[in-house]
Amino acid sequence: MITQYATKEKNGFDWIDINNPVNNELQKIAQQYQLHQALVEDCLQPSHLPKFEKMNNYAFIIFRIFTDEAGPEADTVQELTDKMAIFYSQDFIITVHKKDKGFILPIGTDAGTNRFLSSEHLLNHLLRVCILTYEKPANEMARMVDVYEEHVFMLRKKVPILKGMYYLRRQVDFVQRVFILSQDIVDSIDHTSTVDTRETRDLFIRLKSMYTNLSENINQLLNVYFSISSQRTNEIMRVLTIISVFFMPLTFIAGVYGMNFRFMPELEWHLGYPAVMLFMLLVTLGIYLWFKKKGWL
Repeated sequence: MITQYATKEKNGFDWIDINNPVNNELQKIAQQYQLHQALVEDCLQPSHLPKFEKMNNYAFIIFRIFTDEAGPEADTVQELTDKMAIFYSQDFIITVHKKDKGFILPIGTDAGTNRFLSSEHLLNHLLRVCILTYEKPANEMARMVDVYEEHVFMLRKKVPILKGMYYLRRQVDFVQRVFILSQDIVDSIDHTSTVDTRETRDLFIRLKSMYTNLSENINQLLNVYFSISSQRTNEIMRVLTIISVFFMPLTFIAGVYGMNFRFMPELEWHLGYPAVMLFMLLVTLGIYLWFKKKGWL
């Protein structure tokens, strides 16, 4: 669906928004504004990563927008984000996206009231709104890191947190890659260094720093989780080893007197059984005192 929110006669530039594009619509717009065919094809690729490309008389931008439909186990580019393609020049802005974006209509209404003084002003506002879609997920991911941290350090092992931390790390790492690839876009629009472009850059840097801190925190938490798990495993092995040390000499004694040799003088003693039991008790007590002295118990 093609919607024109601004015209050159009224606003000084054209703004055409294409929602859920089809090839015929794009070809028509491309012919009207002389857009490169390869860039038009990029608009139709749903998993295309962020990019910035400068042509002779316009620029082409692909920006990934964090989707509200992302589930807790989403970890691919299409599950976590939607694509927004933008053709930009002083005379026109063409936005192309597959899904209906709730923020487009309010911006289009503002454009109709001549709020945006130029196409550059509108472009900065669009990018700022797109970047802001990552703010709410960042806060939610930070909350989840706190939840997982509590479970790790409080040793609540009944909750399957490892799977959740894995997907959380995947999501944070993906957003970091999106921000790295989007750096050229922010740099390109900040060449004029106006108030609008500086605000967009500051917002981008702030959210990029938030996801960098999230990545560091989740990686440290995973390392702590595996360290605690390893420590618990070592503790279990220590207990099992101590138990086996107690029973090894007792098993040896029982094995010796369990052999069916004919000439074993101890078998004829009337006090043989209590003597062996007393000896086994003394051995167990000796091992216990030795462990206590070593600080192993």
